[in-house]
Parts: sequence; C-alpha cells; structure tokens
Amino acid sequence: MDILSLLGLLLGVIALIGGNFLEGGSLQALLNGPAALIVLGGTLAAAMLQFPWTQVRRAISIFPWVFYPPQTPYQEGLKSLVGWAETSRKLGLLGLERFTDKESDRFTRKGLQLLVDGQEREAIRRTLETDMLLNEQRDLDAARFFEAMGGYAPTVGIIGAVMGLIHVMTNLADPEQLGSGIAIAFVATIYGVTFANLFLLPVANKIKNCVYNQSQYQELITEGIVAIAEGEHPRSIRVKLESYLPQE
Repeated sequence: MDILSLLGLLLGVIALIGGNFLEGGSLQALLNGPAALIVLGGTLAAAMLQFPWTQVRRAISIFPWVFYPPQTPYQEGLKSLVGWAETSRKLGLLGLERFTDKESDRFTRKGLQLLVDGQEREAIRRTLETDMLLNEQRDLDAARFFEAMGGYAPTVGIIGAVMGLIHVMTNLADPEQLGSGIAIAFVATIYGVTFANLFLLPVANKIKNCVYNQSQYQELITEGIVAIAEGEHPRSIRVKLESYLPQE
C-alpha cells in the first residue's frame, strides 16, 4: 500500500476540518446532505456523459492504483533480460522457450514469444512499441475521467450554492434564518472545490504517474528484447539498460 498517498489524503482532510475549528466553526456546519448529493451526483453525471462506458469501466478498475500502485520491478526485469541474453548465446533463441510459460507479465511474455518465433528485430520493436503505446493511451484516457470530474466539481458546487441561495431568498420574511441559510448554501461550493483539488485531480495525476512508470518499464523490456535479438553481449545489454533504473 502506498502510505504516502493515504497520508496526503488524511492530511488534507485534517487541514480542512482543523482550519474550520480554528476559525470558530463546527463540524456540523460542514455537513450538508443535499449539497453533497448535488456535487457528487452532478459531477459524476457530467463525466459519465463525456466518456464512453469502456473508459469509465477502466477508470474504476485502475482507481486502486492510487493506494496500491502496480509494481514495476526494474531490477528484476534487468536481471531477467541479462540472464536471457546469456541463455540465447549458449543455446540460441529457441533456448528461451522454457521461460515464456514461466513469465507472469503479459508484455514481457509476448516479447519473449516473438524472440522464440524468430521474428526480425524491427518487427519485434514495432509490435512491442505498438502494444505499449496502446496500453498507455488506454490508461491515460481512463485517468482523464477523474481529471474531467475535477474540472466539473467546482462548477457543480457553484450551481448547488446558487440553488441554496434561491431557497434562502424565498424565506426573506424570516431574517433569523438568513445567516444560517446562506452559510449552508455555500457549503456546496466548499464541497466542489475540495472534492476537485484534494481528491479528483490528485487521483488523476497519481494514475498518470503509474502509467508513465509502467511505460518506462515496458521500454526497458522492449530495448532488452531487441538487444537479445541483435545478439548483443549480456554485459553490453546491462550497461545500456541500467539508465532505465530509477534514481535513488
């Protein structure tokens, strides 16, 4: 679990509620069911109207990446590539066939299978790069779902505030309720801005970071597979691919 993401979310909530208390407010003043319904429902509805179901479903499926990001085992991948290069020099490319069924990563397994099948290095590169770009674009489109919600939420919050003010204006004959009514009306604005900037936009950016990390790892695998197809020495492959390793 990504503790930093959870800590950031908790810190944002604590800062919001703590600042409200320091200004003399109460938690009850921030709780408003109708405002929450307007902001959450309106924001979700607008985003669902913009995106096709396939992207919405993908966005929902990769949302856990915010707290459980996918693993990108750079060190293990580099070690495997160097080992495969050594095996191919001793036994030929067909000697790598025993590794294909053991490889759990679909992208890496596909690259190995292309090697074993004797594909030309340029054909291998084109196939893997196409696969990588399509996967990256699909996941970035899913991240845009949360980004779009982050854009809609403040506006929907303003709509909720205006609706609340309309309700207040109908009660002008009762001055005692004007102050509290106006305060409740602006809660919708708080919900919209907070939901967008403390949750939706950070979620979208966190998913994008995960996508970029996966793409970089797949670039490492692609370059390693192509280098093996070209018959490069294992030491040369290691030196070339070490630049992909994340800096400590």
